[in-house]
Amino acid sequence: MRFRYALPALLALLALTALPVWAADETAVPPQEHPVLYDIVDAVNIENLRATERKLVSFHTRHTLSSQTSDSRGIGAASRWVKSRFEEISEGCGGCLTIITPSQTFTGERSPKGVKVTDIVAIQRGTSDPGRYLVMTAHLDTRVNDVMDAKAFQPGADDDGSGIAALIETARILSQYDFAATIVYSADPGEEQGLYGGKIISDYAAAHDWNVEANLNNDMIGNTFGSDGVRDNTTARIFSQAIKLNLTDEEMRSLRLTGGFVDSPSRQVARYIKRLAEQYIPNFHFMLMYRRDRYNRGGDQIMFYKNGFPAVRINEAHENWRHQHQYVRKENGIQYGDLMKFVDFEYLGKMTAANAIALASMAWAPAPPSGVEISGSLSPDTTVSWEALPAESNPQLAGYRIYWRRTSAPMWQHSRYVGNVTEFTLEDIVIDNWYFGVSAVSEKGFE
Repeated sequence: MRFRYALPALLALLALTALPVWAADETAVPPQEHPVLYDIVDAVNIENLRATERKLVSFHTRHTLSSQTSDSRGIGAASRWVKSRFEEISEGCGGCLTIITPSQTFTGERSPKGVKVTDIVAIQRGTSDPGRYLVMTAHLDTRVNDVMDAKAFQPGADDDGSGIAALIETARILSQYDFAATIVYSADPGEEQGLYGGKIISDYAAAHDWNVEANLNNDMIGNTFGSDGVRDNTTARIFSQAIKLNLTDEEMRSLRLTGGFVDSPSRQVARYIKRLAEQYIPNFHFMLMYRRDRYNRGGDQIMFYKNGFPAVRINEAHENWRHQHQYVRKENGIQYGDLMKFVDFEYLGKMTAANAIALASMAWAPAPPSGVEISGSLSPDTTVSWEALPAESNPQLAGYRIYWRRTSAPMWQHSRYVGNVTEFTLEDIVIDNWYFGVSAVSEKGFE
């Protein structure tokens, strides 16, 4: 059975914490709890995740330089299998997914003879606002200690079989709904050789004028026993870059003058995901990581940053380096290698759910407001203004909510629903003491 929402909903310019709301007419305030998101969380099937991991490990190696023609081993066989899974999911939703395979050929230090890299991409087209894109990514390839070894057994269960399993399961779940915006699911080889797959899908988005509002890159999201000796199945990390790479000189001068270096679009996406996950997933929370990735390391989300798109990296809280980039072996009684037995599938289920509800919420929402400005110097009041959203592409729009927080606070602390207006004055809220944001809110309360 295909479930449809008559009124698509949820994304905000700023990722938000919903705290007390004040408005003149309380009955006009859209709801801030959404039972459908609990349904999406409950729809995650742990056995599906396990089956996907088992199949990915069976390809022996998914190294980018491995065979592209074998029917049973290597990156080619793995890519064709992922494509077949997207095709099965699309068949189950009446052809709701368009599957494309963009590719580029790369030559570099880790691909000296040149290699053709092909992404496997499923596109779930939006209804009223299909030009607005939410992109979920994970990398399909694997590696061991020697990054050039394409023949050794490389199960890649956590790095990044876990991300691919979440990608496919999220596509299965969300394919049962219709959304205002377009959702993209992209399985990307080439990450270990130079972030090649991330470059392909980001370049494709830029070349086709996609308005990418968020990239959710999932890379290693299944381990709960870290090299630090900590076991933790309740915590995850979400990395986001503070400053867009393509800011103009004028924008940089404005940031230096007024502050706001912690408020990039990517940082707002991270806050948004954290708020939703902690509201709808039991015993689960994200640490906001104020870096674009782990220290001196990287992932495919960096390629989205470079093209000016908001992006985050979703990552387990405690990595285990014995099971990462390692040959499968035993030394001094210690097991090395990225094996399935080290993946915590219940935890992976929570990570999958976090992706699914974030994508659904953003895709059901109206577009985020643009042209947001504040004024109120030498005044006890702050006036916030923004541009009206086009009604044709945002039929679900009910109005707008203003958020504010202390300049040292990581999450939004206060909010006020102000209705369908384009300007509002917050009395006795001094502009100097707060950061401000605006979200567009649907009739069902998604923002």
